[in-house]
Amino acid sequence: MFRKIALFAFTILFTINLFSQGVISSQGDSYTGPSASIDFTIGEVVTSTVSNGEKTLTQGFHQTNWSFVSIENHVPNYEAIIFPNPTDNFLNIKAISFKNVNYSLFDEMGKLVLNGTLCSEKTSLDVSKLHTGLYSLVLNNPENKLKTFNIIKTR
Repeated sequence: MFRKIALFAFTILFTINLFSQGVISSQGDSYTGPSASIDFTIGEVVTSTVSNGEKTLTQGFHQTNWSFVSIENHVPNYEAIIFPNPTDNFLNIKAISFKNVNYSLFDEMGKLVLNGTLCSEKTSLDVSKLHTGLYSLVLNNPENKLKTFNIIKTR
């Protein structure tokens, strides 16, 4: 009498998940070829441009939650403007009422990187040595926080 011997083959399946940067954008596209892929969005902040004479690559960075330029008016009747924004070398603060007004510039992590007092109707800040990124400029006097500006530092 023969016994049937059943052989079972077990297959072990596993899944590998790879995660990379993602972006939600209103404009842009992705292309994939046999040896490379490229993603791009329109409106990125440019961080560098490289060229070999034949081809040029402009590199930016994706931010999934990005607040470009904005102003918080803590004291609505206090008038001040900043320019240019985005900036790469100097940031100008223009305020007719500048006496006893201080400025504080914070990086994205909330670290104080520059501070001082407005010295005239137009005060220029040298931001050329700061890293590329988003900064907050707070203007205040001894009694009130006056305005907060979001600033983009390029290059």
